[in-house]
Amino acid sequence: MTSYTPFVQGQGFKASVQRLGGHLAAMVMPNIGAFIAWGLITALFIPTGWIPNKTLAGLVGPMISILLPVLIGYTGGRLVHGQRGAVVGAVATMGLVVGADVPMILGAMIIGPLTAYVLKLFDGLVAYKIRPGFEMLVDNFSAGIIGGAMAVGGVFGIGPVVEWLTKQAGSGVDWLVDNDLLPLTSVLVEPAKVLFLNNAINHGVFGPLGIAEAADKGKSILFMIESNPGPGLGLLLAFMLFGPRALRPSAPAAIIVQFLGGIHEIYFPYVLMKPKLILAMICGGAAGVGTFMITGAGLVATPSPGSIFAYLAVTPKGGYVGVILGVVIAAAVTFVVASALLGFGRGEPAEDALGPDEETTVNPDEAINKSAKLEA
Repeated sequence: MTSYTPFVQGQGFKASVQRLGGHLAAMVMPNIGAFIAWGLITALFIPTGWIPNKTLAGLVGPMISILLPVLIGYTGGRLVHGQRGAVVGAVATMGLVVGADVPMILGAMIIGPLTAYVLKLFDGLVAYKIRPGFEMLVDNFSAGIIGGAMAVGGVFGIGPVVEWLTKQAGSGVDWLVDNDLLPLTSVLVEPAKVLFLNNAINHGVFGPLGIAEAADKGKSILFMIESNPGPGLGLLLAFMLFGPRALRPSAPAAIIVQFLGGIHEIYFPYVLMKPKLILAMICGGAAGVGTFMITGAGLVATPSPGSIFAYLAVTPKGGYVGVILGVVIAAAVTFVVASALLGFGRGEPAEDALGPDEETTVNPDEAINKSAKLEA
């Protein structure tokens, strides 16, 4: 489907949501470098940053309110209708930027592809009907008219609606924080993650809300709810020590890819193979979020990919203790619960019960498939 999500088959609700997550990721992930640049500038140069600088801190506001939404609108338009779609998507996104008081990341995800789709429909209607010599004139004026009209519509229509929804969602998050209930989000987030909806959750929900909060408060805990690498680390450690013996050799490499590389998808098959382990993921995720709340931890930008290195790169000055503690506690809780659910390896056959081939050469993919069949 995209370079960032697995290919989705089927037409059911789950497949539809996974496709939506793929489209959201396809708009955000190519621009992650810009998000990281904004996060680093914020962490360094704002008054509470590492190197306070009033002049350079002036980059923070325009980047979050103009640059990032326009980039996403441009990318979304390009996905739908190539370069022409990218141009009108960026133009239309400017209407949202002008008409709103909050960062229009979510709005750009809507109006960019929508404007490109309208242009695509127009191009389909006039295809092969334009007199020779007038192609460039029609192409340029159609893009200008449609892009400009959608920009005006963004100022008075889509922008206010998205701004209202963003503020309502933010109020809901504030209510959860005020009532110490934010860890309960793990009950929904962790099962959705292992169904490969992690990009939809992170970039479609928590990312836009976190950016708005970080622009106001300088950091946000919302960046850390889905992306915490701790639960995945704890699960893979449990598999390495107490999981099916055929799978244990694959766990160390998976830990490197997941914890250091930030590719969380690598641990999803381990959970899907033994669905009861979702309880460990929920407990670990909730423990991490609770720790972040208690310590007042937060990040200045989306840590993407969800690597421990990315976490530390966007941690604000003075916030390392809370961030590291939340990751460690999440990993520890997940490890303990997952180990208990795996029976601390007591149900696994002895090493010498394996055949010589399984003992010496283990293909991780074949092992996962074999263990899944045995579990079924």
